[in-house]
Amino acid sequence: MSKRTVFFVSDQTGITAETMGHSLLTQFDNTQYHSVTVPFVATTELAAEAVRRIDAAGRESGVRPIVFATLVNDAVRAVLQQSDALVLDFFAAFLGPLEAELAQPSAHASGRAHGMADLTAYTARINATNFAVANDDGSGSRDYASADVVLVGVSRSGKTPTCLYLALQYGVYAANYPLADEDLESGELPAVLEPHRSKLFGLTIRPDRLQQIRQERRPDSRYASLQQVQYELRAALALYARVGIPFLDTTECSIEEIASRILDRQRLQRRVRH
Repeated sequence: MSKRTVFFVSDQTGITAETMGHSLLTQFDNTQYHSVTVPFVATTELAAEAVRRIDAAGRESGVRPIVFATLVNDAVRAVLQQSDALVLDFFAAFLGPLEAELAQPSAHASGRAHGMADLTAYTARINATNFAVANDDGSGSRDYASADVVLVGVSRSGKTPTCLYLALQYGVYAANYPLADEDLESGELPAVLEPHRSKLFGLTIRPDRLQQIRQERRPDSRYASLQQVQYELRAALALYARVGIPFLDTTECSIEEIASRILDRQRLQRRVRH
C-alpha cells in the first residue's frame, strides 16, 4: 500500500480544508496518508515557508505531496502553486464560477467560514454546547422541555459525543438519557421521559463493538461482559419497539453521519448553517 504526504493549507484554522480534503481521500482505499495541517497562511512570506515544507516532504518521501488549500488571497495562492505538489485549492475552484453566475466579485475576505465572524451563530453554538453538557447522561438539570432532541441508549452507545457534535456544528439543543438496569428491567419508558416522547431518538450498537469499548473503560468487569452487553442491547431494542422510538445503529457510522441522520429523521431545525 502506497503512502502520500497530504498538506492542508489555510489562511485560517484549516478546518474547511481538512474536512473537504479528507472527504475526497476516503474515496481511495489503497493509499495511506500522512497529514500535515498548516494554518494561518495569510501572507506571501508564510506561503513561501509552506512551499519549503511541502517541497522538503516531497524530497524526503520521493513522491510529490498532495495539497488541499483554502486561500482567498490571489497572491498567497500564486506562491503556493509554485510548490512541487498537486495543489487543489477549493476557493480557486469555486469562486470564479460563482462570481460569473452571481455577476459580482467575491469579497476575498478570509475567516468567514469559522470563528466569530458571525456572532449570532457563534453564540448559538456556545449556548447549545453548554446545554448539552448540563443535560448529559441524565445528570444536572434534565431540562428536557428545552431540548430539541433527547438521545436514549445504553452506556457507551455514542450519546454524549453525538449531543456535543449536534451542539457545536448546528446549535441543536441535545440532551441524553442513559438506560440503566432498572429502566431495562421494567421495560417501561422512564417517567421523566414520558412527556417528551416526540423528542426521543434511540442509539444502539453491535454487541461486540460495545463490549470492546467497555472493556477499554472497565477491563474484565460485569459492565464489559458480553452477556451483560447483549442483555442491555436486547432490552433497549425491545423498549424502542414497544414505545415507538426511532433509532439508529451507530456501529459503522461516523459521528458526522449519526448527527446528520438524526437531524433528517427528527426534522430538527438547525440554528447554525454552514
